[in-house]
Amino acid sequence: MSFLLVLLRLPFVLVWLVSSLLSVATIYPLVSPSMRGRMNQGWSSAIVRICGVRVKVMGEPRTPGAALWVANHVSWIDIFILAGIRSVFFVAKSEIRSWPVVGWLVAKVGAVFLQRGQRQSIRQVGEEMQSRFRRGEVIGLFAEGTTSSGFDVLPFHSSLFDPAIRGQVDIQPVALRFMHHGRRSDFAAFVGEETLVANLWTLLGATGVSVEVEFLPAISPEQCQVLGRNQVARQAEQAIGDAVRLAPASRSET
Repeated sequence: MSFLLVLLRLPFVLVWLVSSLLSVATIYPLVSPSMRGRMNQGWSSAIVRICGVRVKVMGEPRTPGAALWVANHVSWIDIFILAGIRSVFFVAKSEIRSWPVVGWLVAKVGAVFLQRGQRQSIRQVGEEMQSRFRRGEVIGLFAEGTTSSGFDVLPFHSSLFDPAIRGQVDIQPVALRFMHHGRRSDFAAFVGEETLVANLWTLLGATGVSVEVEFLPAISPEQCQVLGRNQVARQAEQAIGDAVRLAPASRSET
């Protein structure tokens, strides 16, 4: 890790953070939902580039229209990687809301917070998801409920597949494969007791970090109705697991 590279990139992170906060506080309430979506997408792409992460998009993401994107979860930057492809609102664990500054920003740009282990929270999140599907939005879901090293997937929780099934929207599995200098790696993984600041510091001081984002065939509303949420979750888990375990491919970068 290069300390000099951290010093070069850190000012850009601070500018990104301050400009995002000011925009959300002043411009965001005055513009249309579509403009807010474009702002979210631009901010997300910017922070990914500032951190030096190269993104390779594979497959066909569901655009436009409502959908549930279900992805494996490796790092905090997964959110910005996906949101840079299309404006997407994530179901996030409630703990994120208490993060200094970032928690406020994530809340303001439309994250849906889930209090894990509370049925009332799951019901409320499900209602909010259906409302957003009716508006033609994409919801992002990390169905493992936590991060992993990125070499495989953890068992998926099925409860939040139900709002998408009832809303009759496509459920599209998305596989994230992280590399470091062209080889599969857990270098960027945000796991264990590591703090957000420590993981950000690692990324800012690194070169050669890239991620393949593979959009797998969507599960249609008709298929979902037949399978039910548990089987849909298992099918998505299997598809993403198979894709995550693949060797990295050589594709064009975005």
